[in-house]
Amino acid sequence: MKCDICGVREATVHLTEVVNDKVTKLHLCEQCAKAKSEEMQSHFGLTDLLSGLMDFGTSVPEGRIKKEVKVKCPVCGMTYYDFQRTGRLGCGRCYATFAKNMSELLRKIHGSDRHVGKMPFKGKEVLKEQQDIQRLKNELNELVRAEEFEKAALLRDRIKDLEKKLK
Repeated sequence: MKCDICGVREATVHLTEVVNDKVTKLHLCEQCAKAKSEEMQSHFGLTDLLSGLMDFGTSVPEGRIKKEVKVKCPVCGMTYYDFQRTGRLGCGRCYATFAKNMSELLRKIHGSDRHVGKMPFKGKEVLKEQQDIQRLKNELNELVRAEEFEKAALLRDRIKDLEKKLK
């Protein structure tokens, strides 16, 4: 499929725009998609979107945000306020540092504050079995700590059976 804008290059990006309840589908090449992205950001930038979501519909004066959130990333020195202004985190440690503040934002954007990812249908069953085995191993450790060795032995055998089945 050719790009809807230039008509020359192969379309690799598929964009659906909804403006005033009118749906427009565009098939774009990489170069035209980049230009379209820049055009859209000039009208409505990512920072504005994130700031709007972080405020959750309330208008918070800029000075008040700085005072409320004093948490600073120990690695890069970024503050949560910096994240609110730019829409970007400074380093990998920022995720852990601002986890408490970002939890509600992530739930609002993704529907959950925990990433579970995607996987093929076949992989889901294997993952479920691996999670069950891990859960049983945790239970086994608790039984050993409680010195309930008979129950622990039964659970150990059950884990071995599940591991054989998994292989």
